[in-house]
Amino acid sequence: MYFASDGRGRQSGDELGAVPDSPRIARAQLADVARFRLALRHFERRTAQAVKQCGLTPQRYLLLLVVATTGERGGATVSSLSRDLEMPQTTVTDLVARAVDTGLLDRTGGADGRVSHIGVTAEGRRRLLAAVDALRAERSQLRQTLVELTNLI
Repeated sequence: MYFASDGRGRQSGDELGAVPDSPRIARAQLADVARFRLALRHFERRTAQAVKQCGLTPQRYLLLLVVATTGERGGATVSSLSRDLEMPQTTVTDLVARAVDTGLLDRTGGADGRVSHIGVTAEGRRRLLAAVDALRAERSQLRQTLVELTNLI
């Protein structure tokens, strides 16, 4: 089943308007996209709630996850975090500074003195692990949804 417009934006039978010059999209495909986006939205909302209970913001949670799992020798750098988080370096610099100020991250000078390496403190690790644990069921549900949608392709 495909979507098509009656010219006034109304349904015509089982069909709705398609964007001109675009491929038609089956209702089932649109439903899969909606299910995927809703699953992501639910996960993001639940993540925000869970990390707040652990004393984190969603941005700090993601920052801690990336710093804790970096493959960089000596620890993450602002440049590597900027690349991985797809955020401007100035934004990452501010995020890191606030996380250092609150005792979640620490900075150590690099060998050449120009680059500092960033690591997770014991308090940061405690909060990160609490948040990861609190989101176990939500990750499982999101994973299941992704598997189901992938099997439809």
